[in-house]
Amino acid sequence: METKTQAAEKKLLFKIRALVVFYMFALFFWGVTAFPLETEMRIACQILGISLDVSPDTYGGLYGWIATVAGAVINTNQNYPFLAYGTDWLAFSHLVIAAAFIGLYLKPVRNIWVVYFAMIACIGVVPLAMICGAVRDIPFGWRLIDSSFCIFGIIPLYFLHVYIKKLEKLIGYIPARY
Repeated sequence: METKTQAAEKKLLFKIRALVVFYMFALFFWGVTAFPLETEMRIACQILGISLDVSPDTYGGLYGWIATVAGAVINTNQNYPFLAYGTDWLAFSHLVIAAAFIGLYLKPVRNIWVVYFAMIACIGVVPLAMICGAVRDIPFGWRLIDSSFCIFGIIPLYFLHVYIKKLEKLIGYIPARY
């Protein structure tokens, strides 16, 4: 027979692992989408009815911004393809960070540091987006969109922290001394 404590432990482990898998999938998804930027921009323009044969100034607001970005990505890839190597590394870093969550999945209490690391990274995105975005002339609204990924991303991390701390208390974990 399963005790109440064992049932609570199983329930917490399920919640923790479900959130970890969700987070790993999100990191993987955002990572792999950084590889085919030109293709994605062409598809976005096609869906939105943005012609790449006219000046981006033809469009206003968000459409103008998307046309500008698409033109820049296409021009850069044609004339300076080596610059896309930077976004390849960006994509790879998302995949590597996702891999760090494997330890959290396997041993959540011992690897809670991954949650703290991810929370710090999320918090760090906001000043990076605001400062570097301003330097690079990224529209403020777009910087808010970039920041929102991490603002919303910290929510599951908060719940992971809460659930892991509950699990730690439930099982009476005593960290090893170094």
